[in-house]
Amino acid sequence: MKNRRVISGKLVDIVQRRIYNAEVTISDGQIKKIEEVDQSQENYIIPGLVDSHVHIESSMLIPTSFARAAVKNGTVATVSDPHEIANVMGVKGVEYMIENGKKSPFKFYFGAPSCVPATPFETSGAVINAEQIKTLMSNPDIYYLAEMMNFPGVIYNDEEVLKKINYAHAANKPIDGHAPGLSGEGLQKYADQNISTDHECTTVDEAVDKIKKGIIIQIREGSAAKDFENLFPLIKSHPDKIMFCTDDCHPDDLVKGHINKIISRAVKKGADVFDVITAATKTPKEHYKLNNGLLQKGDPADIVLVDNLEEFNPIQTYIDGKLVYDKNEVLIEKTKEKPINNFNCSTIKTEDILVKNQGEHIQVIVAKDGDLLTGKETITPSVQNGKIIADINRDILKIVVVNRYRDEKPQVGFIKNFNLKKGAIAGSIAHDSHNIIAIGTNDQDIVKAVNTIIENKGGITAVEGDHSKSLVLNVGGLMSTQEADEVADKYHQAHAMAKDFGSDLTAPFMTMAFMALLVIPELKIGDKGLFDVSKFEFTSLFVE
Repeated sequence: MKNRRVISGKLVDIVQRRIYNAEVTISDGQIKKIEEVDQSQENYIIPGLVDSHVHIESSMLIPTSFARAAVKNGTVATVSDPHEIANVMGVKGVEYMIENGKKSPFKFYFGAPSCVPATPFETSGAVINAEQIKTLMSNPDIYYLAEMMNFPGVIYNDEEVLKKINYAHAANKPIDGHAPGLSGEGLQKYADQNISTDHECTTVDEAVDKIKKGIIIQIREGSAAKDFENLFPLIKSHPDKIMFCTDDCHPDDLVKGHINKIISRAVKKGADVFDVITAATKTPKEHYKLNNGLLQKGDPADIVLVDNLEEFNPIQTYIDGKLVYDKNEVLIEKTKEKPINNFNCSTIKTEDILVKNQGEHIQVIVAKDGDLLTGKETITPSVQNGKIIADINRDILKIVVVNRYRDEKPQVGFIKNFNLKKGAIAGSIAHDSHNIIAIGTNDQDIVKAVNTIIENKGGITAVEGDHSKSLVLNVGGLMSTQEADEVADKYHQAHAMAKDFGSDLTAPFMTMAFMALLVIPELKIGDKGLFDVSKFEFTSLFVE
């Protein structure tokens, strides 16, 4: 047998639900034999872990670099929605992710982005229509129709939306959901289209309601949106109806841990270890028809050796029998990749973001730490020389969105709960269309931050006067061709500077990125203006 290898340890068999001392023989990428042995083993053998819903782009790494970081954490596969690069580059961006992913042994299972653009209320860099979805659905490298964010389009029978869904049905490929807070008749109609997952639940009641409609719940614990604590009871009450995902995971978090940290938290809180590992391996395999192994004879040899069943610290990771991580050393070769991008705007001036006072009250976006949802407040603004300005004493900061695909007038609003006391932050990651977004305490720093992003053609930056920290993202303004540790370090420097400015948010850059997400309530801002998501229409900054 070629490439024969024997791995010894306490085998965690999630199918038979037992743990026993074993020797696992692998060759030709498969598990050829599993023998129970008498001698006690120190470490544990578990199946390779799967992130059931992630945007690789949010790690700011191209797939091959993501893989090198993820295998350290025992992750061998991801169900990946290339929605972000698609909004910037269209089908070309999807193809870029697939082809780069193939240069690694890591198992990337990409979907066809269903909502490009996510809404007609903002400017994206591309469109993927129903006929393009039909073509993507015939591609064997596309495993599912990615999250159907346009749930109003489903409910109200939008012709283009239904065509995309029908093409997925015809290809016999699952459809991912995205329907925060949806309930009642609307949820029933959504589920009736065989939309079979949801990662936007924030309460157990919402999740159970969706489970009753046949929807599998992805418990999300990412860098900005953290739903694990709220949804933990589902692991005990509905263990066969859940999966784990990160959705969006920034590089500094990825280098610290991935799905292994989620299952560790679950076990420490008293969840059954078999249920937890099943949710991170078997359930996504069966739902998406993946080719990841479950430690059964004849399976692909996707194996992780961990030190214990509490911390789940990987010692070794194997993908298809190939050792890809061994005692702090990543054995996946680095690759060189040419960047692709879509950046076509000019720098701005301070006069471009001035706001003339036109009323007694304004609407303010209220950000929430660890949540994609926002609130809104009506306040009396601070006015200077007839212009509305940021007010750091009340934590009312200016937020600006600049169209990066063509020259248009910047859109300006106001936001609270970022708590910056000085400076400004900006980035070209602004879900979903990824225009430039900035938040700051004064116009000069905001403009400098925005222009830094334009000059770099993508990235994130923190600016105060002549001081700044930046991470350049040369692939679609979303990802870097550098390695995870280097990207994480530069990200951490910008993050630390934002925290030094006073922000008490867990992830200020990622939270900022979601302030342009026009499909998540309540008040957001895009490149065309302030948007009331509850009413699904533009709204005025000024109110009575």
